[in-house]
Amino acid sequence: MKVLGEIRKRLEAEAEVSEVYYEGPEVIVYTKEPERLNEAKIRSLVKEFKRRIEIRPDSSILLEPEASDAIIRSLTPKEANITDISFMPEFNKVIIEAEKPGLVIGKSGQTLSEIKSKIKWIPDIVRKPIIPSHIIRSIRETLKKESKDRRNFLKKVGIRIHERRSKSTDWIRACPLGGFREVGRSSVLIQSNESNILLDCGVNVAAEGKDAYPYLEALGFDLKQLDAVVISHAHLDHSGFLPYLYRFGYDGPTYATAPTRDVMTLLQLDFVDIAQREGKNVPYSKEDIKNTIKHTITPAWGEVTDITPDTRLTLYNSGHILGSSVVHLHMGEGMHNIVYTGDFKFGPTSLLERAHTDFMRVETMLIESTYGSSQDIQPSRRDSEGMILDIVKKTLENKGKVLIPVLGVGRAQELLVILDDLAKSEHLEGLKVYIDGMIWDATAIHTAYPEFLSRRVRNLIFREDYNPFLSDIFIKVHNHDERRAVIESAEPCVILATSGMLTGGPSVEYLRGLCGESRNSIVFVSYQAEGTLGKRVQKGWTRVTASGPQGKLEEISIAMNVFTVDGFSGHSDRRQLIAYVMNSKPVPERVIIGHGEESKSLDLANALRRVGKLSTIVPRNLDAIRLV
Repeated sequence: MKVLGEIRKRLEAEAEVSEVYYEGPEVIVYTKEPERLNEAKIRSLVKEFKRRIEIRPDSSILLEPEASDAIIRSLTPKEANITDISFMPEFNKVIIEAEKPGLVIGKSGQTLSEIKSKIKWIPDIVRKPIIPSHIIRSIRETLKKESKDRRNFLKKVGIRIHERRSKSTDWIRACPLGGFREVGRSSVLIQSNESNILLDCGVNVAAEGKDAYPYLEALGFDLKQLDAVVISHAHLDHSGFLPYLYRFGYDGPTYATAPTRDVMTLLQLDFVDIAQREGKNVPYSKEDIKNTIKHTITPAWGEVTDITPDTRLTLYNSGHILGSSVVHLHMGEGMHNIVYTGDFKFGPTSLLERAHTDFMRVETMLIESTYGSSQDIQPSRRDSEGMILDIVKKTLENKGKVLIPVLGVGRAQELLVILDDLAKSEHLEGLKVYIDGMIWDATAIHTAYPEFLSRRVRNLIFREDYNPFLSDIFIKVHNHDERRAVIESAEPCVILATSGMLTGGPSVEYLRGLCGESRNSIVFVSYQAEGTLGKRVQKGWTRVTASGPQGKLEEISIAMNVFTVDGFSGHSDRRQLIAYVMNSKPVPERVIIGHGEESKSLDLANALRRVGKLSTIVPRNLDAIRLV
């Protein structure tokens, strides 16, 4: 621990230091004189030792919680609407939840500085979702209740990160464990002689048995030897098997953005609930999901984080869904740099900014190929919105209903923003949009993280005080009876319901209720995997089997209009995939292609070799690729 000793020695020349230790990727310094340690001094140490340093007040100088609570409320404008103040003595922090965090911070941080100087506790400001979220409430309560165990866990992680097993990094390799030459169960093991890092750990919701999960048995070591898991985004095909790791022995950290942590918790809980209702084997429990939350570390985009002795992680916006990230790994003191795109969108949308491309170094890029074939050219966003408007207008004019099956996270919120815009700009008076399934819960999480949304939506929320997710046209469907009422009513409307592939959830019930009428329409706006009910309907099958009221499969006839509007996908099309690689700074030397049907992956690999003269690999699951 030479670094800790040297940092302590330098700081003790400025102020009395009571404790210095590693807490996860950070160096934590406790002092009775925090005001004497100026920011310039800390920045110089961060630059010298390449470690993040956090200064905390010694417990002996903290103001008593009741008095601190009163001071916080007296210094903060009432308009901030503080909804909760809770103290975490394990970290000497106070969590302040408010509807308008900016007012707690104050102009140029003045209010926050005054609070800190008077109470000594470190203020941590969080946003209260405008739409109440039981998921966010549960996660925040879990982190507060488990703060003592979490502090011990972070100290253990810190020791592992900063103690090398080897003198140097001699080799680096990648091994796909799922999601290559296929879509679903994405997982890649990145190894060096110093590190074992898992990128994503998903399930294939359209498959059964061993084909649904990554080849974890191929790891060849006890899960306790796994150093870190990095989750690119919350969709189940990337995060759905993560709690299984904790159930069967993994006790290390998971790295993901805060919204990814929250959304993947929502999706994992729903995955367990659906499996139990359908009588399927559940690979993990809700307690395992809670354990996952306790072990998740949430770096901000652009924040460099040590995750093993020879690897630094940086997450960047991928433009796919809320909080989704392109993963950059800097390994072996610069020996090799890996970019793992996860799922990404290299183009702006109504909801998110386009994927990040500017990296210090990239030697190897692992890229998705969901829409990688030469036929996968999506229409422009303007054309796609025009198609949606045309379908909605014609269907409503015919007194019909428009069913849009959507993933609960991503396309659903994109469509909410678009439908709100269309209702205002196209004067669709009286338009009603019914929202069913987990969409509302996922949207609530979006309202807690507006800083992760597009500039336009942020401006609407912050500058114009208008939240498009709260538009009067949106009506939440709470239960089965309300769902039946929507189906049986004579009123024309639009319905957004999960799941997006019609693999379960309320969208299947709407399909059953609406499919027999030619005045109704169904619109697919997201990827439909082979073998799913959504893919069969999309292909034009007029008779399909769907789950009935008692869960039994029944045959139904499809007479409704079937449309596919591709431009709303959260994935890049063929042109954007190639443009992303060629516009990355720097352009990678090697491209490894996955997350796509075999033909699409091979087609994209050929195009990148031809256009960019790049080395490309399309591995199978379990192939080992030596990078260095």
